[in-house]
Amino acid sequence: MSEGDEGWVRVAGRGDLAAGEVIGVEAGGRSIAIYDCDGELFATDNICTHAYACLSDGWLDGTMIECPLHAARFDVRTGQVLDPPATEDLKTYPIRQVDAAILIKLD
Repeated sequence: MSEGDEGWVRVAGRGDLAAGEVIGVEAGGRSIAIYDCDGELFATDNICTHAYACLSDGWLDGTMIECPLHAARFDVRTGQVLDPPATEDLKTYPIRQVDAAILIKLD
């Protein structure tokens, strides 16, 4: 690894994530959702901030993810809550693709 690569963790292969899809991965003891929005990658916590549900089981519509449990919606680019019942934003993670690998930066 070169300088500036510290903290980056491989979480998936690019082939694991289809266009317009979301997958759940485990990294650093955390459950993280990885999103492909028109070829652009985003990463947030995978657990809804309202109640325990995996957002990777929800519905991705453009850059919006809807929780499968109570239909809270979040912007995957910023983690911002768009619709109740959630009131707390999601944590987001820096993400990048290196060759065929998807990496996120854990803090």
